[in-house]
Amino acid sequence: MTRGALGLDCGLLSPVRAGTPVEEATGDRAWLQAMLDAEAALARAQAGLGALPAAAAAAITEAADADLLDARALALAARETANPVVGLVRAFTAVVAEADPAAAEYVHRGSTSQDILDTGTMLVAARALGLVVADLRTTAEELGRLAGAHRNTVMAGRTLALHAVPTTFGLKAAGWRSLVLDAAERLERILDHGLPVALGGAAGTLAGYLEYAHLDGAPGAADPGGYADALAAAFAEETGLARPVLPWHALRTPVADLGNALAHTAAGLGKMAADVQVLTRTEIGEVAEPAPAGRGASSAMPHKRNPVLATLIRSAALQVPVLAAGLTQCLTTEDERSAGAWHAEWTLLREALRLAGGAAHTAVDLARRLTVHADRMRANLDLTGGQIVSERLAAVLAPRLGKAPARQLLTDASARAAADGTPLADVLATLPELAGVLGPDELTALLDPAHYTGAAADLVSRALKR
Repeated sequence: MTRGALGLDCGLLSPVRAGTPVEEATGDRAWLQAMLDAEAALARAQAGLGALPAAAAAAITEAADADLLDARALALAARETANPVVGLVRAFTAVVAEADPAAAEYVHRGSTSQDILDTGTMLVAARALGLVVADLRTTAEELGRLAGAHRNTVMAGRTLALHAVPTTFGLKAAGWRSLVLDAAERLERILDHGLPVALGGAAGTLAGYLEYAHLDGAPGAADPGGYADALAAAFAEETGLARPVLPWHALRTPVADLGNALAHTAAGLGKMAADVQVLTRTEIGEVAEPAPAGRGASSAMPHKRNPVLATLIRSAALQVPVLAAGLTQCLTTEDERSAGAWHAEWTLLREALRLAGGAAHTAVDLARRLTVHADRMRANLDLTGGQIVSERLAAVLAPRLGKAPARQLLTDASARAAADGTPLADVLATLPELAGVLGPDELTALLDPAHYTGAAADLVSRALKR
């Protein structure tokens, strides 16, 4: 296979997003098409206000096809201008001129590179977020199914890596679902009003747009503020993006907010992935990933079936917050357009979209086909010989023996049981302090971890109402 067939970035080092819908939605062609869509939407908005002929806007819209341009040539040309829009406008103007020479005069009318690139960026983000949110909602549905089915499936709760008290797998799955829904809702809020068009002209004053509108005899051009408002509203309407209060060339909140929401998304999914990795360990074996033929294979150990879905998700969860920190750092800009901070955002944001989107897409498969081994969960509960419910015993014995003596008695008994490999019940049965205080039947009932899951089932029911 030739280098050209492979492409410059085929996802070889980022399998979490390779082949997923979000990869295509954030590729170079998608970004190029989004910038052309911004140019076409701007022309239509201006035409609607009488600032350029409707026929010109129609010709510009018709020619706005990324397949008519050479993205690689534009990328190389961008080394001379520090952004791809300068070369894009030149090449796009030539495409329009072939079909309608008169319309070519109106391409990029009064605009600036940042208006087009930032608006294109917001269009790419909107299209990618639509995919991510859909996957998050599907994942939440699957996790809801798991939580409901296992609301009473008792398992060991673990704190600081050790058995703590019993919980249920349903409550754990409900917690994963809650994080996924939090992420979906954050992204939906951004989709609703956090992705604005960029419209400011060379330095955020819209002077170029206003000057051309005046020269072209646009009806509202005599009122600069009114025309600026009308153009922003029309541009937002044409793109389906939000209308900003101010031009945001150097006010990078939209990009920083988007990065932070993507970080929250990836990290929330990462919690599920980290838990699955723990629970799928050979010595724990409480869950298992779906393992179709070939998935999880080791290059050296034929017996292994690695938890690759959780691994892919976790890889994204560890990267996106770092990228988001870079995007937040880019809030610190100078002047009316930054020499470097703006440019630094592009790759950071694209990778954040790709990774978060890849993680969300992978999470659907993980949640949908995760196998739960309730028998192993029950067996692991017995590993400490009843010590997992020592908290309950301490609470029951406190009013009978006193709080401090009860706790000390159970601390000593648990240490003895662990040292001797003896069930806690057997140790407690020999203690003279408990003679006549705790009968055998009561002790047996108190030591059953299935009877000490607190409000877990009710909490699952509450969570599933969301």
